[in-house]
Amino acid sequence: MEHPTAEIFFNVRKFAHAGLWKPKAPVWSALRELEPYLKAFRFEKKALKFTGVHFEQPNLISIGAGTIIEPGVLIQGPCVIGANCIIRQGAYIRANTILGDHVVVGHSAEIKGSILLDRAAATHFVYVGDSIVGNDVNLGAGVKCANLRLDRREVQVIWDDVRVKTGLQKLGAILGDSTQIGCNSVLNPGTLVGKNTACHPLVTLSGTIAAGSMVSSDRVMHVESQGKRLLEKMGRH
Repeated sequence: MEHPTAEIFFNVRKFAHAGLWKPKAPVWSALRELEPYLKAFRFEKKALKFTGVHFEQPNLISIGAGTIIEPGVLIQGPCVIGANCIIRQGAYIRANTILGDHVVVGHSAEIKGSILLDRAAATHFVYVGDSIVGNDVNLGAGVKCANLRLDRREVQVIWDDVRVKTGLQKLGAILGDSTQIGCNSVLNPGTLVGKNTACHPLVTLSGTIAAGSMVSSDRVMHVESQGKRLLEKMGRH
């Protein structure tokens, strides 16, 4: 069985770090590549001039032109932040994280070991752990991308109705381009969400959500023009 690849979820042609995904590799493989990729990254040797911002290992942090970082932010290296981003007061960006261009990280949000593609928004009080957030994705206030199973076992994903081993103990969510996740929703470890999906607030997501779905608290409705079958109710994955 073929693994789901990045092209199913994202348009990475214009993403500055598209090399994180090898041809035909599973989409989550980019998370394994983060640490070696950043070890080989050429960080510019220049001072980071932001008032009231705390940098850990500033020599391993890159920040693009036009990016605004408000006072009270903590950023750990290695980390790459693209151009024209906004990082709000109280945000915590942990090591081995890459943010694309025009990304917004809100007040008291925490981003850990993750990739946020261009124009992604992780708004206030959000947690994104070991996840990949696609282009133009919006995570509403209080959304949590959980990355660790309660039993601490390897995270598996559901693909073509088959459980697939990822080789990762920590894996959060994979969120396809232009997806919207409503406030205070929780994405369980290994959740795959297709492109152009909309999720109501206060929903718990698991398994795989097809592209173009509308997710409510009791079911997932597929709304693409093909009119495919109604997916299983949440919690049965």
